[in-house]
Amino acid sequence: MKIAQIAPLTESVPPRTYGGTERIVSYLTEELARQGHEVTLFASADSRTSAELVPCCDVALRLNPRV
Repeated sequence: MKIAQIAPLTESVPPRTYGGTERIVSYLTEELARQGHEVTLFASADSRTSAELVPCCDVALRLNPRV
């Protein structure tokens, strides 16, 4: 099954610090990929995942000094 996961751009996935939604997106993405699904994660480029990552910004917005 093809699945798209969309994460808020405020934090990376998984988050380096606090990030409730981003942490849940990470858990779901990793488990779905582990089960053999074709998962695409839309998140910040500094995210870490075993799924296909489509970066929507260079760095999580909260940690980006230019924002």
